[in-house]
Amino acid sequence: MTGPASAQTAADAVRRVRVRVVWVLSLGQILGGVAFGATISLGAVLAADISGDEALSGLATAFITLGAAALAVPLAAAARRRGRRLALASGMSLALAGVGVVILAAAVRSFPLLLGGFALIGAGQAANLQSRFAATDLSTDTSRARDLSVVVWATTIGAVLGPNLVGPGEALGDAIGMPPLTGPYLFTVVAQLLGIALYLLALRPDPLLLAQQIVRAAGATGPRIARTDRPVAARYAILTVAAAHGVMVSVMAMTPIHLVHHGETLNIVGLSISLHVAGMYALSPVFGILADRVGRVGTILLGQVLLIAALLTASFGEASTAAVTVGLILLGLGWSATTVAGSALLTETSSEDHRTRRQGRSDLTMNLVGALGAILAGVVLGGIGYGGLALCALGIVAVVVVLAPLARR
Repeated sequence: MTGPASAQTAADAVRRVRVRVVWVLSLGQILGGVAFGATISLGAVLAADISGDEALSGLATAFITLGAAALAVPLAAAARRRGRRLALASGMSLALAGVGVVILAAAVRSFPLLLGGFALIGAGQAANLQSRFAATDLSTDTSRARDLSVVVWATTIGAVLGPNLVGPGEALGDAIGMPPLTGPYLFTVVAQLLGIALYLLALRPDPLLLAQQIVRAAGATGPRIARTDRPVAARYAILTVAAAHGVMVSVMAMTPIHLVHHGETLNIVGLSISLHVAGMYALSPVFGILADRVGRVGTILLGQVLLIAALLTASFGEASTAAVTVGLILLGLGWSATTVAGSALLTETSSEDHRTRRQGRSDLTMNLVGALGAILAGVVLGGIGYGGLALCALGIVAVVVVLAPLARR
């Protein structure tokens, strides 16, 4: 068979692989979310318990974020050389080793060892972030954002399940004699092992290696994959994702403190954060479809509108828990729209030679900005309050809006 019929057959084969890859990555995100959710729920508690100082409790999340940032570029380089399958499995394997180090640190009561374990656990978060890019390796221009958004959406399931396993995990850990507060990590270990096996066994053929083969074949078969390189637009995409993440983390991280200072219970605080997480992930497929149909930059700008609405609502309604909660939901929606569309824009404006390198750089920048935002937000909150913090974040949004024409050229 030759000519158009042969090309169509090859395109259909690649399409079937693409659909399967998206499903495998989505399941991997669920497992990764379960592992990460159980880990992050106890991280601050463990840090405070072992260090003996509640002021150091935030270092658990900080070291996970820094670990994810440090390993983003190496994992992207590994993906380019060996494929997504081994890169994702390696990230989860390092996170599994990190869980072992955390349990050991709890047993010997070593705070530096604990922080080292959390840094290794960051590799799992780096792998989860890389999964969204893996979903686009075989995508066409009309499905790229949608494929990416489905994998992002799958995070919702793990993010909800993980924290709810803390109670049963602690009971199970006590029954088998594990160090205090480490029982839930049993579920983390199981989820990580299942995720590693899933990627090694089911992510075949490797989507990135197959995409590289298609590009080398000069498009003779298969769907059209972005080949032109637009470095200015790619840098704008990296900026948008990092900026949205910085805005989201800085405001979200200070919201529990703000609500507690206004006399709210921990149950109300937990509900507000849960609704925020739902805003981050639940509607990501909607934004993916929108980005494919109306354009990446248009969806990014919609995300900025949502972020502006969120920040204004949180600032002028800072005295109202309902207003702050609405602001958090809008904040999650703005982050989702910007992250989905920005990640798709980065992929399609980068040639095959530069794509994985820029994706790793994007995840590195995103995590570093998030960590810096969380640190600076505490200083700003102490100086000008929660409302002032939200207004300051508007400056970051303004930069993304003003520079949008760069991506359209």
